[in-house]
Amino acid sequence: MAPKQFFVSGISTEVGKTVCSALLVNALEADYWKPVQSGDLHHTDTMKVAEWNGLELPHPRFHQETHRLVTPMSPHAAAAIDGVQIHMDDFKVPETQAPLIIEGAGGLMVPLNDDDTILDLMADLNVPVVLVSRNYLGSINHTLLSVAQLKQRQVPIAGIVFNGPVNPSTESVIEHMTQLPVLFRIPELDHVSLPTVRALAEQLRPKIRQALNI
Repeated sequence: MAPKQFFVSGISTEVGKTVCSALLVNALEADYWKPVQSGDLHHTDTMKVAEWNGLELPHPRFHQETHRLVTPMSPHAAAAIDGVQIHMDDFKVPETQAPLIIEGAGGLMVPLNDDDTILDLMADLNVPVVLVSRNYLGSINHTLLSVAQLKQRQVPIAGIVFNGPVNPSTESVIEHMTQLPVLFRIPELDHVSLPTVRALAEQLRPKIRQALNI
């Protein structure tokens, strides 16, 4: 049986994709791959996920980004500044016998170039999406729009992860209107570190493995 792969995306930027990815890497003993990193090359998402799992880079479970862009902007703009072009056939899923967590950049409709978005990459890879939602004014709209886009493109959806403070009225309407499972919840974390990720992953591991059928 082929190892399980999951694409972690968010309803917007800064909703908790990287924390979610770190938890999944820990709970599933998974590999990690970030196809595009824009900005923060001194402290990339790959570095954060490795650090929060107590691992040092380079490490065989952490795969090199396909594109490392200097400017913290949308990939299409950051690539233009760097004088490079992003093509869909640039992206090759790393070979591994372990589960693989793939982390996107921003939300679904973030442009990679003049024609393609993160959603196009998802559709090409055809990997089940773990959609991270965070409760804020407008998050219902952003979540429902993201789910609608994924369904329209026939991208498989593993389920939703709610990150941050609980809002029962928001979460219940999202669950009802999307008919998607809530895989797990990430509480508000004052500080993200190896101990907090390790403790939370230990607590959530049975639920995560059951929800993702691993």
